[in-house]
Amino acid sequence: MKNEMKYYEISRDEWRVFHGRGDAYTGITDTELEQIRGLNDRISLADVSDIYLPLRHLIQMHYEQYQMRQAEKSEFLEIKPHRTPFIIGIAGSVAVGKSTTARLLQLLLSRAYPDKKVQMITTDGFLYPTATLKQKGILDKKGFPESYDMPHLIQFMNAVKNNVGPVKAPKYSHQIYDIVPDEFDVIDDPDILIVEGINVLQLPSTEQIYVSDFFDFSIYVDAQADLIKKWFLERFDLLLDLAKDDPTNYYYPYAISDRQSAFKMARRVWRDINLQNLNEYILPTRNRADVILHKTKHHVIDKVFLRKY
Repeated sequence: MKNEMKYYEISRDEWRVFHGRGDAYTGITDTELEQIRGLNDRISLADVSDIYLPLRHLIQMHYEQYQMRQAEKSEFLEIKPHRTPFIIGIAGSVAVGKSTTARLLQLLLSRAYPDKKVQMITTDGFLYPTATLKQKGILDKKGFPESYDMPHLIQFMNAVKNNVGPVKAPKYSHQIYDIVPDEFDVIDDPDILIVEGINVLQLPSTEQIYVSDFFDFSIYVDAQADLIKKWFLERFDLLLDLAKDDPTNYYYPYAISDRQSAFKMARRVWRDINLQNLNEYILPTRNRADVILHKTKHHVIDKVFLRKY
């Protein structure tokens, strides 16, 4: 274990021993892993045991400390205790595997707390609709901070944290590459909420409060840019295969056209949009996370960075 200025750098072999109560209950099967795995992500039962059970144990410690602090605060104020959701933020580049991490943690925490409600949301739903992006002249900046309806996202997070009841979030479809009209994800009185998105640790200059202000624990999924580019292109190839028989799919025109031309477009999107967004807005938020999961080839997590303070 290396003792860096802000983080402890912990190898996979060192991290795997910090399972605490985690090794007493896994309850995850290969079939379940296949169901939650991202389109071109890779994850195994060894990853669950070596990486995610210790991570779950760490989150459980934070969650139980959070509950104690909430109870102590209510006692200090002499008010009736009320449940306030514990919120976990998961950030990182496109195609790095955030969604798989979020879904796996949701499953593991649900198994650890069968009497608790563990929900998940992605901030993709708070992107402006394509028509609005075109109107604003920023369609080529989709995914950049200005492409999100940040006031709406902040309002949503505030409502969830204050436990005001069912709260609706717009639903985003990767199939149509847009917000789905009149469809919503409903977050209803969760004990734990996982919020996943490339922008969740960013500090937008137009707001006085940030999404991360609502977080009680945060994770950044990290990898070298050249690896993420490889995964992005692999995912693009799979998306084309899925779209080739579906004219309603956003990727259908690319799927039935020349693959070489399609990949030329995808590489341009990576270079001009995703890589720029990563370098300018996503990567600078890495050091705001409580835990950094560092990936190497084949999505293998080789080390974990744990924030000291």
